[in-house]
Amino acid sequence: LRVGLVLEAGTVEGADRLLRLSIDLGEERPRQVFSGIRSHYDDPAALVGKKVVVAANLKPRKMRFGVSEGMVLTGASPDDSRLVVATLEGDVVPGDTVS
Repeated sequence: LRVGLVLEAGTVEGADRLLRLSIDLGEERPRQVFSGIRSHYDDPAALVGKKVVVAANLKPRKMRFGVSEGMVLTGASPDDSRLVVATLEGDVVPGDTVS
């Protein structure tokens, strides 16, 4: 698990559930991550600038819309009616490990 900084966030044309995120993990280039959280974020731009928790050691997954290079962790209510992206505050930078 690593700290990622959301650089861009937007909807995916043709996908009802997905958001496309560009996330800085302190590497050469940002990673593209698709996340099925669209119904919980009316304005994806609200995620830009957030420090999020990313499972960064997953094998890239080819999807119809592109390649997803990680997974953003979320918290959800027991009935899944409320879901939020796990964010961090304080003096953490992209690429830091989360334990």
